[in-house]
Amino acid sequence: MTTTVNLGLDGHPLAAWRAILHDRAPVALDAAARPRVAAGADAVAAIVGRGAPVYGVNTGFGKLAHARIEAEDLATLQRNLVLSHATGVGPALPDPVVRLVLALKMASLARGASGVRWETVQFLERMLAADLLPLIPAQGSVGASGDLAPLAHMAAAMIGVGECRLAGETLPAAAALARVGLAPLALGPKEGLALLNGTQVSTALALAGLFAIERVFRAALAAGALSLDAALGSDTPFDPRIHALRGHPGQRDVAAAFRALVADSGIRASHKECGKVQDPYCLRCQPQVMGACLDLMRQAGRMLATEADAVSDNPLVFADTGEVLSGGNFHAEPVAFAADLLALAMAEIGSLAERRVAMLTDGSISGLPPFLTRRPGLNSGFMIVHVTAAALAAENKQRAAPASIDSLPTSANQEDHVSMATHAARRLGDMADNAAAIVGIELLAAAQGVDFHAPLASSPVLERVRAAIRAVVAHLDDDRFLAPDLAAARDLVRDGTIAAAAADAWITVALE
Repeated sequence: MTTTVNLGLDGHPLAAWRAILHDRAPVALDAAARPRVAAGADAVAAIVGRGAPVYGVNTGFGKLAHARIEAEDLATLQRNLVLSHATGVGPALPDPVVRLVLALKMASLARGASGVRWETVQFLERMLAADLLPLIPAQGSVGASGDLAPLAHMAAAMIGVGECRLAGETLPAAAALARVGLAPLALGPKEGLALLNGTQVSTALALAGLFAIERVFRAALAAGALSLDAALGSDTPFDPRIHALRGHPGQRDVAAAFRALVADSGIRASHKECGKVQDPYCLRCQPQVMGACLDLMRQAGRMLATEADAVSDNPLVFADTGEVLSGGNFHAEPVAFAADLLALAMAEIGSLAERRVAMLTDGSISGLPPFLTRRPGLNSGFMIVHVTAAALAAENKQRAAPASIDSLPTSANQEDHVSMATHAARRLGDMADNAAAIVGIELLAAAQGVDFHAPLASSPVLERVRAAIRAVVAHLDDDRFLAPDLAAARDLVRDGTIAAAAADAWITVALE
């Protein structure tokens, strides 16, 4: 049974967010957070009682912050804010991402600096417990002032407006709430703004991208090692002395993973004294390229772990002094930078894998039959499979252009610099799917190449990888309809099957 993730005052490791996303881990509010949440709500109530103008409590929003709102209109103010900002378009975010959005918002509000009531935070907990998920359109946020439009759709569902997903069914929000025994939430002062402001959607998308890239990265290491054996390559480039002289931690750690992957390979032992001096870069420089990618992934992971625990709405309530301070924690620049780092890494992982597919299919370099088929000419073998890998690699290169350097001012130039973090993070899912397909193609090609060396076998770890491939895709003797094979191999990468098959090798390449 998956362990419950407690959300409260303390920081959470990446593993907690991964469990919520991938394993649907249950979440629970840490009761220790309640006094701080209550103190923040009491501070807001005191401000309302005094009648002093405080942004977001009793004023308008954005460019309309000068407009003073009377006490009898404060509930309407918060409801109008939610309804007017629910302007998302495009396809709905996937259910696992929405689940993570709700958990991230819970963690942020539980810090007690947002001025919301405990029952408002509990409302999110109860939605998650019932697996009641707001329907959130994917497009419409520029990453400042927070993820306003998508989070407005979340908040709208909480007040009974819009749509929700429940048990695979899409329902009007009010009906979905009623079905799980929840009455629509009546928003208190500042609560609509606290729910709308924040970086939880862009952070959830970036975390989902990070965890997808993690699986692709590990599968790519396994594929690269299998390609090494298929091409009768050398393991000398993985010698730890080489990487100690360079010093980059990712490079050292990836080289160690490759040593674990190829240890005790019968194929490697068969040509140990062959006199071959150097392999192509796509084999020889794997620790350098993939190690640099790992360093980027780790940096992005640290940034996203910090952001996941952050209070990123505005203004912020400091209950110990009774102050409410306006700032800019909603600006998602850290998330945008993290997403851009991941996009660069993803493009390079796919690019290097595509080069190995090209190498394997070129008999003059690999020493294998042309296009990995015994009867070339009559059969095209892996010729056009490589073309598909090249097309996907090109797509990912185009998508890797940084999003964080773009900005379009909004709100009559009040919000004059934005991060584009939500778009930066959202593209990672498609990039990961493309890279998973490229690595899946390499796995098919590498397994085909190793087949030609029978009865020699690869290492025990790589033979488990090859067995996972052969469990769903047979050796290619003569040309056949290949699209299902490519889809099956992609799914082995995407669902973590390949990474799990080579689990012994990942001790050194953890994200944290």
